[in-house]
Amino acid sequence: MKNILLPTDFSDNAWNAIFTGLKMFETVDCNFILLNTYEPKLANLMGNKSKERLGVIYDSLSENSKLQLEKTMQYLHKNHSRTIHKFEQASISNDIEHAINQIVVDRDIDLIVMGTKGATGAKEIFMGSNTVKVIKKVRRCPILAVPQNYDFKALKLVVFPTDFTHPYNKRELKPLLDLVSIWNAEISVLQVAQEYELHDEQKKNLKQLSSRLQDVKHSFHKVEMWNNVAEATNKFADENDMDLIALIHYRHTFMEKLTREPVIRKIGFHAKVPLLVLPDIH
Repeated sequence: MKNILLPTDFSDNAWNAIFTGLKMFETVDCNFILLNTYEPKLANLMGNKSKERLGVIYDSLSENSKLQLEKTMQYLHKNHSRTIHKFEQASISNDIEHAINQIVVDRDIDLIVMGTKGATGAKEIFMGSNTVKVIKKVRRCPILAVPQNYDFKALKLVVFPTDFTHPYNKRELKPLLDLVSIWNAEISVLQVAQEYELHDEQKKNLKQLSSRLQDVKHSFHKVEMWNNVAEATNKFADENDMDLIALIHYRHTFMEKLTREPVIRKIGFHAKVPLLVLPDIH
């Protein structure tokens, strides 16, 4: 059984991510854990607020969090009841990234599914500030970031941009291979580069990746990088009707050094399909 974490702030975007997670794993035994985090804003703790006032703030936030989670649970039990799906709830007083890191360890989480816009919907905020924090700080668990208004139908084609500069750990690729296997989807490995000639180490890694993908449908593609990796990847995804973009979250990738761009952030900001961020196991 997979343990899938669904962080929610009860916004429309959070609901959309929840629905996407349920559809994507509709045939899989899953335990979905709904997580809401809360913490009083610093402004509420300033000035002459007493400890008693602080307690009232916490109690109010705690009560609201649990109430909204219970309403969400009731809706899911009524409208999305499947014998292979179970639901739990968790209300935690902490910032979201620390709460998620803790629950990932405590509950052996296999995947985090989040919406890519916060409740504010501010266009200048990449993916919603919470999603940014989680992608930056949660490095040991794959994250599926679901764009606002994305309507999941099926998973047929996945684009996997890479530059072959790192070896491919089995555990790194497992979340992607599991998902592809569920839907019998195809992985399009995309080499985005200013030049296509591979050095010996890259050739070795490409051969290893081919071996890792031998049990799933896959193909290899090249695209010249005109402006940046993100733009090239998103263009390829759009033109080839991709259903998902998957990336390994290396700490300092060759692609980022080459183009001086935060690849995952830029792909996530412009992507029209979900982004699966795979943790770097090395």
